[in-house]
Amino acid sequence: MKAAPDANFATQCIHGGLEPDPQTGAVMTPIYQTSTYAQSAPGEHKGYEYARTGNPTRTALQNNLAALEKGKFGICFSSGLAAMDAILRTLRPGDEVLASDDLYGGSYRLLTAVLGNFGLKSRFVDMRDADRLAELITDETKLLWIETPTNPMLNIVDIEALTALARERNILTCVDNTFASPYLQQPLELGADLVLHSATKYLGGHSDVVMGAVITRDEELAKKIYYLQNAVGAVPGPQDCFLVLRGIKTLHLRVQRACENARRIVEVLQQNDLVANVYYPGLADHPRHDIAKRQMRDFGGMVSFDLKEDTLEAATQVMKNTQYFTLAESLGGVESLIGHPASMTHASIPREQRLSVGLTDSLIRLSVGVEDAEDLVKDLEHALAAAVAVG
Repeated sequence: MKAAPDANFATQCIHGGLEPDPQTGAVMTPIYQTSTYAQSAPGEHKGYEYARTGNPTRTALQNNLAALEKGKFGICFSSGLAAMDAILRTLRPGDEVLASDDLYGGSYRLLTAVLGNFGLKSRFVDMRDADRLAELITDETKLLWIETPTNPMLNIVDIEALTALARERNILTCVDNTFASPYLQQPLELGADLVLHSATKYLGGHSDVVMGAVITRDEELAKKIYYLQNAVGAVPGPQDCFLVLRGIKTLHLRVQRACENARRIVEVLQQNDLVANVYYPGLADHPRHDIAKRQMRDFGGMVSFDLKEDTLEAATQVMKNTQYFTLAESLGGVESLIGHPASMTHASIPREQRLSVGLTDSLIRLSVGVEDAEDLVKDLEHALAAAVAVG
């Protein structure tokens, strides 16, 4: 049965926004693999007319996501960037977006190389200082695009401070909550207007689906984004929706295990003489640790570190010598991944801008999975030692 609005998070993962299938009583939402629906008369149907516009499997997922983020409306798209594109299409030529200066490379590319050609203005700023940000806002600023923790430097942004500032100026706020997942952080509860997810990551959790989602409490915003979902048509298929629904059932278990593993890995990396810096908001000396502790349930499964030998060659040797950490794009799956942001996820960002936020050529990003922590530790220790031997 559908979870009560005040049910705890684990219960929401299993039951939030969901009912057994009304036709058959199926406990798991069926995959409605259809492109169209029969009508009893022109315009008379059972709530569905064409699968781009709506699909019962997608509806179930959208309701589930809304419950997880304590929102009212969930809207799913074929990818995280398609979801972001829909949000940005609610703006007009000449409007300005202020975005985190440390953010996903695909988000940077969409804001600059794509929508910049249609008159949307973007500036990339340090969002950790709300007072400084207030000075940068102009009459053209219509949206704050917030990542926290940021990708890949794991900086922490004070969501409550920024959303309060934005409300005073009648500016929308969207938090990309992909790194945290709703298990760790619920931005709508902290004042955000919109939450975005690449559901490919922790929500799906098994590296087998690509999808994006937007969640909001604002009915007018939801109407605009639903309209774009249908009008533009970047919708997920029912099989993908089913896979994300299935993944969400274990979201709380997977993310908590990833957090536990990440803490152990951070401890070991800090003691390794080859590592220059470890970036993780769970560290007591992280400059925004107190804010992370206030707005997050735990500190996540993402860890970044750079090497004392700050070269691409040194980082490459580490990444070539892992066994359990797979060298691959993406994050948030049950398997641990290792990546090189400068040449992979953030290659679209100019090198000067990357370096200005600390994204060095030797920076390595880990998506810590749910394997045995000691096996992961041994894997990294072996890779670091192998890199020294080659060097």
